[in-house]
Amino acid sequence: MYKNLKSAWILSWFALVGQLVFFIGVSIFTGDWRYVMWSFMVSMIAGVPSIFNTWRLQKKRAQQKN
Repeated sequence: MYKNLKSAWILSWFALVGQLVFFIGVSIFTGDWRYVMWSFMVSMIAGVPSIFNTWRLQKKRAQQKN
């Protein structure tokens, strides 16, 4: 099965950084900064494992090409 790692990297970084940036905007708009606190926790829970998994798959694919 072919896995598109470019899309995986984009989605991983969006899970880590994109959500946080979005909710910072929501917090600025509403004035309620609890949105940032909760989005930070969710971003870390979703983003860090996905980045590690994508990095592992990319490393595995590079070893298979050699």
